[in-house]
Amino acid sequence: MTLVTIIGSLAALLTTVAYVPQAYQTIRTRDTSALSLPTFLMLFVGTCLWGTYAVLIHDIPILMTNLISGGLATIILYIKLTATAKPGDGKPVARTS
Repeated sequence: MTLVTIIGSLAALLTTVAYVPQAYQTIRTRDTSALSLPTFLMLFVGTCLWGTYAVLIHDIPILMTNLISGGLATIILYIKLTATAKPGDGKPVARTS
């Protein structure tokens, strides 16, 4: 294994695993009030583009890490967009229109 492969593998592992604590916390509490919607949208789109890139160049490791990251980002975004709360409790209220 070359140094380049080790660096790339470590980067992929860390950026993928970085989503896990946030996804776990979001699923457990359903609280997304402190999360920035534009940030997670950009991360999600970037992850999808990385996945597309991986398919185009036939790179399975990049594809797999981005499928995992994209899946976790999807869960967080879904909860962010569908979170419901009582008005005035400081949590986001789901839009109905």
